[in-house]
Amino acid sequence: MLQSKLFYKTKKNCPKEIKAVSHQLLYRADFIDQLGAGIYSFLPLGWKVHQNIVSIIREEMAALGAQEVFLASLHPKTVWQQTGRWENIRPPLFKLKDQHKKEFALGSTHEEVMAKIAKGRIVSYKDMPLGLFQFQTKFRNELRYTGGLLRTREFVMKDLYSFHASQRDFEEYYEKAAQSYLKIFARCGLKALRVKASGEGFTKDYTDEFQVITPVGEDRVVFCEKCGFAQNKEIAQFAKGDRCPECGSVLNSKRGIEIGNIFPLGTKYSKAFNLKFRDEKGEQKFVIMASYGIGIGRLMAAIVELNHDEKGIIWPKEVAPFLFHIIPVEIDDKKVLETAEALYKNGQKLGKKVIYDDRKGRAIGEKFAEADLLGVPFRILVSKKTLQKDSVEIKERGSEKAKLVKIKEALKFYDK
Repeated sequence: MLQSKLFYKTKKNCPKEIKAVSHQLLYRADFIDQLGAGIYSFLPLGWKVHQNIVSIIREEMAALGAQEVFLASLHPKTVWQQTGRWENIRPPLFKLKDQHKKEFALGSTHEEVMAKIAKGRIVSYKDMPLGLFQFQTKFRNELRYTGGLLRTREFVMKDLYSFHASQRDFEEYYEKAAQSYLKIFARCGLKALRVKASGEGFTKDYTDEFQVITPVGEDRVVFCEKCGFAQNKEIAQFAKGDRCPECGSVLNSKRGIEIGNIFPLGTKYSKAFNLKFRDEKGEQKFVIMASYGIGIGRLMAAIVELNHDEKGIIWPKEVAPFLFHIIPVEIDDKKVLETAEALYKNGQKLGKKVIYDDRKGRAIGEKFAEADLLGVPFRILVSKKTLQKDSVEIKERGSEKAKLVKIKEALKFYDK
C-alpha cells in the first residue's frame, strides 16, 4: 500500500469525552469513525485489523471442525416468541414493523434461529457432534455504550453453536472450544483468563468468560495467579486475600474486559423448537446445545488497551494492518528512493503486508510520529547512512533498539 493513497487522516488530539485509551488511539489513528452513539464505521486501516482477527478465528474454528454459515439479521417475532425472549431478553431487542404491520427484531443473538435450522436436519445421534458458526452483525439495545468499541449497539460477532447427543459429548466439545478460544486470544497478543460467570439469561448454569486484566474493564475478577482459578465478582464466593480453593495461593482481584464467552444451553432451545434426535436405541431425545461468542470490535479494542505506549498503538503481528512500514529518510535522494521502492515492490511480489511512505513534503519526524501512532510492527528505514553498509535499519514497534539488516534480508527479518 502506498501511504499517499491510503484513505486516512491522523489527528493529534481527540475530544475530551473520549476516555478509554483504545478509543483515543483508534480515533486518532483513523481506524474508526463514529456515526452515532455506540455506532462505529471501520475505515481501511481498522477493517484490515478487523479482518485479520476474523481470519485467525476462522482458522481456529476450522481446526475445531466447525462449519461456517451466514444467518439472517432480521428475525420474525414468532421465532423469539417460541422461547419467551421477545419480551424478556436483556438488553431488550431492537424491534420494528414492516409495511404489513408484521413485527420483527434485529438479531442480538441467534440461538433461536440456529435451533430452527437444526430441526429436521439433525435426526440421529450420528449427526452429532455438530458445530456451526458465523460472522454476523448483532444489534444490542444497550442502556450504556461507552469506551468506543468496548461497548457498542452494533457489532460483528463470531458466534458458534454446537449440538450434542449426550452430556459427555457436550463436555468434551465444550472443553475443546474453550482451548480454541485461548489459542485465538494468544494469537491476538492477549493472555486471557478463563473465568466462571453467571448465565446472563441464556442459561441457569454457570458459563465461562474470557477476560483480560486492565484498569478500564467493566468487570471485576477474583483470580489465582498461580493455578488459573478465576470467578467473576458477581458470582464469586471468595475475595482478594482469600486462599485459592484449588491450590491454596492468595487470591487477587482486578478489573477485566470480557473478550469472549461460552454458554452451556442444555435443552432449553431444543425443547422450544422440538429439536429431537433418535439415539442408539431408537428413542427420541432432545438435542443438547451450547453457544460460544466473540465480539470482533471489542476484541480489537482490548488488543489496543493491552498493547500501546505513549506514542501510539503496538499491534501484535498477526492482527496488524501491515507488517512492514518502509520509510525513506531522504525522499529526494535517487538511490534512497530506488531502494525503498524496490523493497516495496519486492514485498508485494512476496505477498508481504507492506505499507510504503512515499509522501513528499512531510518532515521525517512527523513521519516517525505517525508511524508510531499507527503501530505497524516493523519500521524499515532507508537512508544514505544505511546504504553505505548496503543495509536498512529495522526497528520493532515498542522497542528502543534498531538493527542494521542487509537489504536483501530485510523482508525476511520476520517470517511468520
